[in-house]
Amino acid sequence: MGRGKIVRALLTAALLGAPSQLLAQPRSAQPTPPAGGDDSGSMTFGAEEATAQPTPGAATPSGSGDSPLPSLTVPGGDVAAQRHRLQEEIYAVQQIYALRNHRFEINPSANFSLNDPFVSHTGFGLSMNYWISNVLAVGVTGVFFQGLNASSDVNYFVGRSAELVVPINEYQLAAAVNFSYVPLYGKFSMFNRFIFHWDMYLTAGVGIMRTRPIAAVDPEVRSFDWNTRILFDAGLGFRVFVSRSVAITAELRNFIYPELLENTNTNLPETGPGAGGAISTTCTTCRRNPANWTSESALTDNVMLSVGLTVFLPFSFSYHLPK
Repeated sequence: MGRGKIVRALLTAALLGAPSQLLAQPRSAQPTPPAGGDDSGSMTFGAEEATAQPTPGAATPSGSGDSPLPSLTVPGGDVAAQRHRLQEEIYAVQQIYALRNHRFEINPSANFSLNDPFVSHTGFGLSMNYWISNVLAVGVTGVFFQGLNASSDVNYFVGRSAELVVPINEYQLAAAVNFSYVPLYGKFSMFNRFIFHWDMYLTAGVGIMRTRPIAAVDPEVRSFDWNTRILFDAGLGFRVFVSRSVAITAELRNFIYPELLENTNTNLPETGPGAGGAISTTCTTCRRNPANWTSESALTDNVMLSVGLTVFLPFSFSYHLPK
């Protein structure tokens, strides 16, 4: 083999092996520092570069918040970075959404009886409370029923099919002085979008009930006047706030009182002994004597459902934090 062929073979082998050597370099290999610098990372500038002034309008990086934001040039236009400020902070322990302390509460409501199958007692109510503290209040409650009592179909069909008459009563009004206590409050999320604050309260008090029997046994003769009864009430309520001063309220309240019932005995004479056939209203055993129209009193539970709107006054309040 000649010398020229040997040289050409060595050159060919060197050219073919050069790309494989480049690809075989490890990634951690550091590039050679440019001329004019050292391996400590410092840079050396020429005289013209050291005295050059920045171009007018060019962005100068700065640590202050007033510096212009960097921009990125991409195909199709420039994209500028945007600064977003946090609008709200979330605390581990948050303040109560709506304070009740030293505020007046006004609660108009619609009331419906739940446990009387023979007469429906519907009424319009109004409650007013003053909150001594954030969890304790004293106030008054009133419900007006007159003209809204109605005998149900159950009473009609029972009387026709079984020939039985059930004593029934109607209400005029109920009024009581109450104390309210809030043991629980919190918040819940709806549709993963809205947050509502709520509280649960207990209430109890004493008052009066104006009531009278409905003449169902002997309506041809009997009629009744309103009478006043002492009542005790106890209830459980749930309040959902739609703002810091307005809430929707639902409440279950039980009115407990002694009810005077109509006498179911109709086998009474029209005339008394020795009356000579004249109708008597004064004899103790006569049909037309009002003393014979009623019987004993029975302890009655009137469970009412009320739905209403609560307004707290004044509308604004302030938090007082301990020093």
